[in-house]
Amino acid sequence: MQTVTRTLRTAASTALLACTVLVLAQTNKSSVTVLNREQASAVLPVTVFFRGQSAPVQGRNSAGLKMADGKLVLFALVDTSGYASSIQQSYQAYLLSEVPLRIGNQTLAPGAYGFGFVAGDKMVVMDLGANELLHAATTRDAAIARPTPLQLLADASASGRFRLYLGRSYVSVAPDVK
Repeated sequence: MQTVTRTLRTAASTALLACTVLVLAQTNKSSVTVLNREQASAVLPVTVFFRGQSAPVQGRNSAGLKMADGKLVLFALVDTSGYASSIQQSYQAYLLSEVPLRIGNQTLAPGAYGFGFVAGDKMVVMDLGANELLHAATTRDAAIARPTPLQLLADASASGRFRLYLGRSYVSVAPDVK
């Protein structure tokens, strides 16, 4: 009888350990790390191409996300002084993504894009030819303590989502990885 009890306890302990390992592996697999400006600017190119020109990246105004598998999503403001004023109004920043990215309630495929926050509380995302691909609503956050030109913060109200800020306005973003 004691041998059966001991065998059952060992089997139960082994099963519990296996379940714990599986849960921890799944948690680590879905983890996303926010990259600060030093980390993001270290992997961003110095200049980026958009609408027939190259523009310098403002590394001091950059941020990103790093997936558990090492894939990245990077955001950075760019110096658009050489662009026509019509493009400057909507092209303020650059987005590089190695994974599908949820912006608001839409999904953007991996790639390189220009984007900006425009009048009417909207974010516009454009391909490299300045063709508009996606619009998402932005929200003004009057309560943010220290707004900066660009920052990325975890969204406390939605697990796995992040707030991409340009000043006091933000859009909700999330890697769309399985």
